[in-house]
Amino acid sequence: MTIRALIFDCDGTLADTMPLHWLAWSQVTARHGIDFSEDRFYALGGVPSRDILEMLRAEQGLAIEPLAVAKEKELAYLELMPRVGPIHEVVTIAREQHGRLPMAVASGGVKPIIEKVLGHLGIRHLFEAVVTSEEVAQQKPAPDIFLEAARRLGVPPQFCRGYEDTDLGLTAIRAAGMHALDVRQLLRNTHQSRQPSSPP
Repeated sequence: MTIRALIFDCDGTLADTMPLHWLAWSQVTARHGIDFSEDRFYALGGVPSRDILEMLRAEQGLAIEPLAVAKEKELAYLELMPRVGPIHEVVTIAREQHGRLPMAVASGGVKPIIEKVLGHLGIRHLFEAVVTSEEVAQQKPAPDIFLEAARRLGVPPQFCRGYEDTDLGLTAIRAAGMHALDVRQLLRNTHQSRQPSSPP
């Protein structure tokens, strides 16, 4: 397959944000008496906060306004943003391909937050397009956000490679007809290659 464009998720793929998102979630769910485990948070990676809160409200019979609580969560996260660092292995790929292949970000986050994260990391200029959850009808694992990113780059989906760190995101990439790269495997392989070899 000839790859003509690259599309990256942001949280957990380009930016090491997931532990900080979990900290923000912990603060807000405790404040509102919402039951939301860390395992479930990671399993729902890529799903917008407002959609998660809609789901939790329905399951737990909560008297919350999902959009308002989602905004609280994003404000809590913004206070933690100075602590966000890059996921070096993936950012290195993006830097190396800048000027060679068109690239986009496809994130389940909201545009103001994702733009701030990319700017904070000094990598916003690498990407011709940034597509976020407000700009598509269906969220991951539906393919919409990756298809929209490919459309903005002007490259047919079958010639795109998507980078993701969650099962939902990888499902979305494959549903879009793109080549999917699991960042978790990339990081495991990199970590293993750095391990000292065992003595004979």
